Amino acid sequence: MGVDVNGSVNASTDRLTSGTASGFEVDGGCGKQGKCRAAAAATGQWVKKYFWEGQHLAEGAAKGTKLSEDEPEGDKTFLQRHRRVIGFVLPGLFFHVLWWSWMGSQDLFHLFGERSGGQDIPRYYMSITMLFGSMIAGATSEGGASVAFPVMTLVFSILPAVARDFSFMIQSVGMTSAAFTILFMRVKIELHSLIWCTIGGTAGIIFGLEEVAPQLTPSYSKMYFVVIWFAFAFSLYWLNRNHGRPVFDEVPDFDRDVISVLGWQIKWKALVLLGFGFMGGVFSAMAGSGIDICSFSALTLLFRVSEKIATPTSVILMAINTCVGFAYREFAMGGVQEDAWGFFAVCVPIVVIGAPLGSLVGSHFHRLVLAGFVYVTDTAQLVLALIVVKPWLHANDGGKKDNDDPTHLTLTSGAILVAGAIFFKLMEMAGRKLLDIQEQRMAEAEGMQLAKRKVDDEPV
Repeated sequence: MGVDVNGSVNASTDRLTSGTASGFEVDGGCGKQGKCRAAAAATGQWVKKYFWEGQHLAEGAAKGTKLSEDEPEGDKTFLQRHRRVIGFVLPGLFFHVLWWSWMGSQDLFHLFGERSGGQDIPRYYMSITMLFGSMIAGATSEGGASVAFPVMTLVFSILPAVARDFSFMIQSVGMTSAAFTILFMRVKIELHSLIWCTIGGTAGIIFGLEEVAPQLTPSYSKMYFVVIWFAFAFSLYWLNRNHGRPVFDEVPDFDRDVISVLGWQIKWKALVLLGFGFMGGVFSAMAGSGIDICSFSALTLLFRVSEKIATPTSVILMAINTCVGFAYREFAMGGVQEDAWGFFAVCVPIVVIGAPLGSLVGSHFHRLVLAGFVYVTDTAQLVLALIVVKPWLHANDGGKKDNDDPTHLTLTSGAILVAGAIFFKLMEMAGRKLLDIQEQRMAEAEGMQLAKRKVDDEPV
């Protein structure tokens, strides 16, 4: 009898089995344990790879934010050792002090049980909803409105104008808290997108609030919002079938790629980001969010920026854009919907914890996990919209009250879905072409460096 390399016990001829009541088989017992340990180790590696990959930090921030094993703990300052915890706690603490002071002084805690909306729901239902919505907002490129708007309009039958204004208001505290956490941890972001999409988004959200949103009925707003982003999610999924595709930390050669217009040298990639920012601002005016996913689509599909960079960038962009939308609605358009204030009051203490927590946890996820959140969220929104809106049904036949032309709503929603899929596919193809150009440039630069090194090594 001997022991093989796998630790299983063998007889020279017959297999030996235990005669105990447990029925444990001696042969293969240790092997089974070894397999279990191997499976557990493989599972642990898989979880670590996709859900605890580590943060992608700005240059020079690694030792200040992410603990390094080869750096003595005593050499780090308090901020360096606890930057992630501090970045998570500070915004929540700040807003909680303000919220408790306001609610207590005005005796507004009854708002939690107050009923509102077409379904006559207690307001605290939205507190529960935003527990999940805020974490999704902080961890992904989908703002809090991606959860709040469809749930409020589709499930609770709350007016889209109220849902949109609430989204502006709640994101102005939740997304700004998440943005603070991202910046304090010094997670890497794409600065070019942040600048140019903000400029375009500011113009877009004002234009959308004034000219676009008033023209759309609730059913049209709901359906158009979900179909366009389902088309994007499908395109991103199609692109990410190649798990090993090359990605960048920033828009490559941003300053190098210019076009000449009337003698002016213009960075065309800045114009693209400006345009996507404007389009995102218009979507934000319709549904409370949009610039985040617009910038995310441009960065990932066209410029091949990693989802780990595009996601925190989109969170900060949405924080800025939603503050612009809230301010414009409140001070330039006669004020937000009155009913939105009640929902805002009962959700503030939730989102200022959930959104920063989402940013903290999400910054450790693998880029494919972040992309997966986009697939799931956008698909769920579309399915929910089809179930609740029933765009093919007339108001008299069980459809929404404002749907008096179901044929038009169904056909235009389908057309937008197809057009969106084509548009995002063209973006992906353009991104592939840009990637080929970038790889050629990198190869040429590497060849020049090798040639220079060879010349330097030659004897004089």
